[in-house]
Amino acid sequence: MPNARIARRFSLITTMISLLFLPVAQPAAAKVEIQELPHLTPTRNHQQTLLSLTKALILLHYQKMSIDDQFSSQLFDAFLARLDRNRLYFLSSDIEEFEPYRYKLDDDLHTANLEFAYKVFNRYQIRQQQRLEFLLKRIDQGLDNLNFDRDEELVTDRSEKPWVESSSQLDDLWRKRLKSTVLNFRLSDKKPENIAELLSKRYSNQIKRVFQLNSDDVFQTYANALSSLYGPHTQYLTPRKTENFNIDMSLSLEGIGAVLQIEDENTKIVRLLPAGPADKSGQIKASDLIVGVAQGTDGEMVDVIGWRLDEVVDLIRGPKGSTVRLQIIAAGSKDKFTKEISIVRERVKLEEQAASKRIIEVNSEGKTRKLGLITIPTFYIDFDGWQNRDPNYRSTTRDVERLLNEMMAEGIEGLIIDLRNNGGGALKESVDLAGLFIPQGPVVQVKNFRGQIRVEYDQDPKFYDIPLAVMVNRLSASASEIFAGAIKDYNRGIIIGSQTFGKGTVQQMHQLSSGQVKMTRAKFYRISGDSTQNKGILPHIPLPSAVDPNIVGESAAKGALPWDQVKPLPHLSFPEFGHLMDSLSQAHRQRISKQPDFVALLEQIDYLKEKRQQQSLPLNEQTLRRIRDEDLQWKLDLENRRRSAKNQQPLASLSELEQPANNPKTDPDNDALLKESGRVLLDLVKLADR
Repeated sequence: MPNARIARRFSLITTMISLLFLPVAQPAAAKVEIQELPHLTPTRNHQQTLLSLTKALILLHYQKMSIDDQFSSQLFDAFLARLDRNRLYFLSSDIEEFEPYRYKLDDDLHTANLEFAYKVFNRYQIRQQQRLEFLLKRIDQGLDNLNFDRDEELVTDRSEKPWVESSSQLDDLWRKRLKSTVLNFRLSDKKPENIAELLSKRYSNQIKRVFQLNSDDVFQTYANALSSLYGPHTQYLTPRKTENFNIDMSLSLEGIGAVLQIEDENTKIVRLLPAGPADKSGQIKASDLIVGVAQGTDGEMVDVIGWRLDEVVDLIRGPKGSTVRLQIIAAGSKDKFTKEISIVRERVKLEEQAASKRIIEVNSEGKTRKLGLITIPTFYIDFDGWQNRDPNYRSTTRDVERLLNEMMAEGIEGLIIDLRNNGGGALKESVDLAGLFIPQGPVVQVKNFRGQIRVEYDQDPKFYDIPLAVMVNRLSASASEIFAGAIKDYNRGIIIGSQTFGKGTVQQMHQLSSGQVKMTRAKFYRISGDSTQNKGILPHIPLPSAVDPNIVGESAAKGALPWDQVKPLPHLSFPEFGHLMDSLSQAHRQRISKQPDFVALLEQIDYLKEKRQQQSLPLNEQTLRRIRDEDLQWKLDLENRRRSAKNQQPLASLSELEQPANNPKTDPDNDALLKESGRVLLDLVKLADR
């Protein structure tokens, strides 16, 4: 086999920018005339870029894959899935026509042959046009013809279903999809004429976008399908995308403080920036979908389904202090019910992302004990100040040390470091922060794409000998996992929470003949030899979480690099406390079994798990209304059971829960997970002293 066809494997892209670089197309109700789509073909520049991309992935990516028939088959499926993941456009006859390409794409990569990509994409555009014209025709015939009394269902996920065999079967599938969309509007009390107008605008606008697609869009889609085989953090960026990458991806600049991506026709929230407006609202979370955007307190809600990411970003951004309203579908929701939230735009202040302290009082065995809490939203450092030897430069470690000294002067008996929702940051800071709590020694191993391992050490013998707990959750990632892993491997403290994200890779940008590729170049390993990739850090004491690890986290991403091990490193260790875990766990379980907040959270987790298992949606209006009403009533009853157990006044409606005074998510004093973590830490101190 030629040397060019060496081992490697391309990674799935979390596409944080839209695949389309087109002028903003505002929704319009005008009826679209049927016209012939342009036939798109590759350029010489596309062929050169494909060769450049392929070479870079083969030689420089951490993940080594063989470019062979198996790889070709994976690329074949990845490209089809990128275009039609839910199998809503292509017919089985289309797929049969494409099948001869399945095992020849590996050869085509070396010759820069893009025939398959453009043939499939041109057919996809035709199928898109047909489906959208079908929807517009059904709307013109009148939405009442959809028969909302008929008992039928819509399958919510068709990614594993067979390809549809005939146009008439596709018509019936899309009739059901239209009916489901209309039902959601009817349940939101929209008038029939308004629904028809809104959907006509939506689908007419989408047809216009189909006609605006060009040859660059085809290449970008195929290049990202190729890159996706190497994992979720490898991504091809066109020259324009490279230029606008940071701007388009982050709404932190006078926005809501969120990172977005396009998933199918929806805008998905990837993560919230710590201390940003969305984060502080307590009403929005990772993996929620944004389906509508409105300006001010009374502006018209603009439907953004099918919009490009840059268009949605433009709507959400605005002047500091102004209000934006978002229509949200909750993460993992099968019924697609929406809620509306209001957020005041503001610039995310660096001071609010810095480490902060608080002394909490925890009742233990009839006594009130003082514990220090340091919350770290991200790992930050003023690199310019550090390199210029500015004595006052800011960093996570310097701030934490200052805050810790202040609280120790006030007599705290232990320390909790809260890394929940901390998505990472500067590697140097995670190493230096670990150094505050260990004497000296290795903190993390970094293995590059050549297989060479570099060890990051803490060189400072000084450390703080104070009882320590580290709180993590599913959104604790990267540098957070390095710190938590080091604390666990040194037996320096107890890790409390849920399994972390599992982001154990390092990405770098590489220039191509046109554009760039962001690819994985290295991988993190703990001093125990275990990778933080995919599995993340498992806590000593698990806390219940409503975040579904099958939806959020590295292991939920298709093509994620696997967990593996390297040789462990010799290191000093604090006294082992594994023999105390049974007692700690038993006391913890006994407490939370009676604690109202935990009882309610566990009920919520079971309820959500049951809802996520539903494979279809009813399309009978009365049935759907009953399900929605029962769902809302269940949530209200659950909240009032929790409040009653805590001797609090019940709520008359769920809308009252959105008020800051009633929303426990925005009140740190009502953080049951934090209070329980404090009790676990005190239990550990007591048991270790025996």
